[in-house]
Amino acid sequence: MKLAIHFPNFSYPGAPGSLSKLIASTARAADDGGCTTMTLMDHWFQMERRAPATEPMLEGYTTLGFLAGQTTRLKLGLLVTGVTYRHPGLLAKIVATLDVLSEGRAFLGLGAAWYEREHLALGVPFPPLTERFGRLEEAIQICEQMWSDNDGPYDGRYYQLAETICSPRPLQSPRPPIMIGGSGEQKTLRLVAQYADACNLFDLGLDAVVHKLEVIDRHCADLNRDPAEITRTMLSFFDPLADVDGFLMLMEAYAAVGIGQVWLSPRGDDPAGYVARVTELVVPRLSVI
Repeated sequence: MKLAIHFPNFSYPGAPGSLSKLIASTARAADDGGCTTMTLMDHWFQMERRAPATEPMLEGYTTLGFLAGQTTRLKLGLLVTGVTYRHPGLLAKIVATLDVLSEGRAFLGLGAAWYEREHLALGVPFPPLTERFGRLEEAIQICEQMWSDNDGPYDGRYYQLAETICSPRPLQSPRPPIMIGGSGEQKTLRLVAQYADACNLFDLGLDAVVHKLEVIDRHCADLNRDPAEITRTMLSFFDPLADVDGFLMLMEAYAAVGIGQVWLSPRGDDPAGYVARVTELVVPRLSVI
């Protein structure tokens, strides 16, 4: 199993002046420690279920561009890009740019978006859920087209593009991986089965995660797609430093049902130190699960 780092918090001592060095040192600790991936959130305001909306929140793709210059191996992306936050033609260009500047380490995490407050606050349209899912599917199609040899028009229900030129194209072939986040069984997981290279689930408990993976498999069967083509990943809230053996036993159970990568988030006021300690204690043992 692979280890990834998710960085959702910017409320650290000395912020915002301290954030540049703090984020860079955390990314380097993940890079040096054998983590495969580092992600940020795609939000303009901090999530209210985590902290007040007025707490610091950096724009995601700008920060990923910065991290591309601080690391050499980590795959970089947002967990997950809200489809409402950027026009999909521009999103495809942004991810292509990140892929070129990171020398082929970008991926596109994508979802239907949910945080209405920040949309209303900043004047960004927040359509109903059904429309957001329609836009999500079209955004995937647009990105795939812009990262292909087809630079012709795209004529969808929600988006119309006269040309889909993207130069330079991403370095990865055939394109950067697409990961769809969320666990809705009728829409989200069907889009995973139809389009995604990876899914991302919350750690809802072993039985619940198994059920979600079975739903993906059923959608794959309906679409005549090999489910083995989809990497299954999970965001965990377990603190391995509180119980390394317990964490690894739990991850062994998840690996047995198909989870191939787990995300952890730093804790405390020293995220780089936390990541360095976790990678020292966990990565060597996790990699053989």
